[in-house]
Amino acid sequence: MLKKLFTYQNRLKRAHTITYKRYLYSEINFDDKMVAVFGARGVGKTTLLFQYLKELEEENKKALYISMDYPFLSGVDLIEIVEEFVEDGGEYLLLDEIHRYNDFSSYLKSIYDLYEIKVIFTGSSATSILNAKSDLSRRVTLYNLNGFSFREYLEIKYKTTYEATTVEDIIKNHIDMSKFILRSNSDILNDFKAYLKTGYYPFYFDKQTSYYQNLLNTINLTIDIDLTSLGLIEQKYTYKLKKLLEVVCESKSFEVNYTKIAAAAEISRAKLYDYIEFLNDGQMLILVDEYVKGIKKTNKPAKIYLNNTNLLFAYCDNCELGTIRETFFANQVSLKNRLNIAKQGDFLVDAKYLFEIGSKSKTFKQIKDISESFVLADDTGIGSGNKIPLWLFGFLY
Repeated sequence: MLKKLFTYQNRLKRAHTITYKRYLYSEINFDDKMVAVFGARGVGKTTLLFQYLKELEEENKKALYISMDYPFLSGVDLIEIVEEFVEDGGEYLLLDEIHRYNDFSSYLKSIYDLYEIKVIFTGSSATSILNAKSDLSRRVTLYNLNGFSFREYLEIKYKTTYEATTVEDIIKNHIDMSKFILRSNSDILNDFKAYLKTGYYPFYFDKQTSYYQNLLNTINLTIDIDLTSLGLIEQKYTYKLKKLLEVVCESKSFEVNYTKIAAAAEISRAKLYDYIEFLNDGQMLILVDEYVKGIKKTNKPAKIYLNNTNLLFAYCDNCELGTIRETFFANQVSLKNRLNIAKQGDFLVDAKYLFEIGSKSKTFKQIKDISESFVLADDTGIGSGNKIPLWLFGFLY
C-alpha cells in the first residue's frame, strides 16, 4: 500500500507546479504537531500541501501525501498506513480532504497520541473538526484559507508584489497607499471590476473560458459530497440547500425576512437556521450579526451574504450593485477583523470603525457627527479625508 501511495504522490507532484504561495503559507506554524487548513473547494488547499511537500523533500524529510478520496482507500485502515509509514522512517503526513474519511476525528486523535509524526490535513469545515466526537480542539491548530484577495489576484495577474495591510493603516494612509499602487497600475478600477466577477477562486487562471461552469460544479460538490460526508445533511435534501442559495442571491441584503426566505426555499423556518449554518460552514455564505456589547449574541444573523462576489455573478441573473459592494467588503474584512452590522451606516469593524459603502458621490449624511466614520467609494481611484476607495480593502490579506 505504501508503495502505491508514493507512486500516486509522484504522479500528482508533476501536476502541481505552482510556485506562488498564498497569504496563509507564511502564517502557518508548521512546527506544530497537527495542523488543519480548512476552506471552500477551489481555494488552493491541495496546492498548499504540495508546496509544503516540495519544501520538506528539499530538506530531505520523509513525507507522504494522501488524498482521502482515493477510491482504493475505501475500507482501508488509516492507522495501518500510518504504522507502515512510521516504521519506514516517515516524518510528515499530509492528508487531503480528511472529511471524506469515515470517523476521521477518531483516527486523527489516535495518530496524534500514538505516533511521533507531524500531520497537516485539509478539510472543508472547521466546525466539524472542533465539534468532532473525539476531542481534537486541543490537539490541532486551525487555519482558514480564503479565496484570492484582490491583492493576490493582482500579484498573480501581473507577476508583481504588494504588501498586505490592515484596516487601521488604510484609514490613516489610504491616500498615499492609493497613489503608490496607481503608479504601477493605472487601470486599477477595471481590474477591480474584473476581480469582483471572476477573481476570487485561483482556478480562474487555468479555466477562464469555463469559469462559471466550474464554479457552479464546485458549489454542487460542496453540497452533494462535502456537507453530506460530514453528516450535516442527507443526500435527499441537498436540493434544498441549493434552492436556499438561489433565494439568498435574489434577496436584498438589507431585507433579511426569514419567513419569506423559508417559504421561497420550501423549507420550514426551524430547518432554515440549520441550513444557513451548514452553508456558512461550507463557506457558501457569510453571516453578519448586529453589534452587541459584551458576550451576548443574537440567535440569528442580521444579514446574509453569498460568500464572495464571484458566487453572486455565477448564481444571480441580476446582481444589485449595493449587494456586490457589501459582499466584497464582508468577505475581505471578516477574515481577520470583527465585523458587525451597524445601526447607522453599513458595517462596524472591530467595534470601532463605522463604514458606509456607496459610489464616489456618496455623502456622509447617514453617519455625520459620528467619530471614526468613513465612506467607501467603489468607483474612485484615490480618496480624500474620510472617503476611502473600496478596492483598498482588498489588500488586507
